[in-house]
Order: sequence, then structure tokens, then C-alpha cells
Amino acid sequence: MDTKKDSPGVYIPPPLFYVLIFLLALFLQRRLPINDSIFHLEITGIVGVALLVIALAFLISSFRTFFKSKNTLILIKPAASLQVDGIYHISRNPMYVGLAIVYLGITCLIGNWWNIILFPLLLLIVQEYIIDREEKYLARRFGQDYLEYKLKVRRWL
Repeated sequence: MDTKKDSPGVYIPPPLFYVLIFLLALFLQRRLPINDSIFHLEITGIVGVALLVIALAFLISSFRTFFKSKNTLILIKPAASLQVDGIYHISRNPMYVGLAIVYLGITCLIGNWWNIILFPLLLLIVQEYIIDREEKYLARRFGQDYLEYKLKVRRWL
């Protein structure tokens, strides 16, 4: 296969899935309300802010690694290199972990139970539509190096 044209083939930007599921949760709360008083407590807001700080650490670290290696964030383009340094030592997908934590942080600040109910669906979509394609592509592109990395580092955390 021509590695200059090969890519994971993910045509929908991954952050869009997080946004769409979040918006679906807001819509469901209007149509089928569930008591969301827990999301109005001060402690829930504190947890939300803490989660957003953690998410920023994941996202900034992973973006920095990507930009330093001149790799692409666009999943219809081929990867320039395999990311294994920095935050990629603890997660093969720190950007998706960061986005998931952002989702949960915002849920704590302005969310509802539908955000929590739909969260497993979101993770399933990310896992099956995005990560699965990325992993197959990275195995094709980087072969044994990727397979060895995959044995050492977990997919999420």
C-alpha cells in the first residue's frame, strides 16, 4: 500500500463526536428531563474545574508532542511519525482521553444525567470508529514498532 496516501480514513473530526453527544444530552434533558440538581452543587463545580485542568494537561502535552514531531492531527492524512514520547508513555490516545475528561468536566459544570448516560456510547463510537481505524493504520504504517508500543502502553489509561 502507498504510505503517502494511506491514512486512518477518519473523515469526521473526532472532537465533533464529543460535541454532538453533549448536544444530544442537552436535547434529551429538555425532552425527557431527569433531576439534575447534583450538577448545581458547589462540589460538582469544583470537580468540573479540576477535570478541566487535568484535561488541559493531557491536551497541551499531546499537542506539543504532535507539533514538535511535525505530525498531522488530520486523520485523512498519513502520519509522519509514531508518537511514543511524553504523555504517549501513559496513553496511546491522550487526545481522546483529554477530550473525554473535558466532556466530563463540562458535564459537572453545566451538564445533566443524560451526559453521563450517553458517555459510554460516546466512548464506544470513539473506540470503534476512530481508534480502531487509527490502530489498524498505525500497524500498517509502522509495523513492528507500533505493535511493540501497543504491548507497552494502554489504549486509554
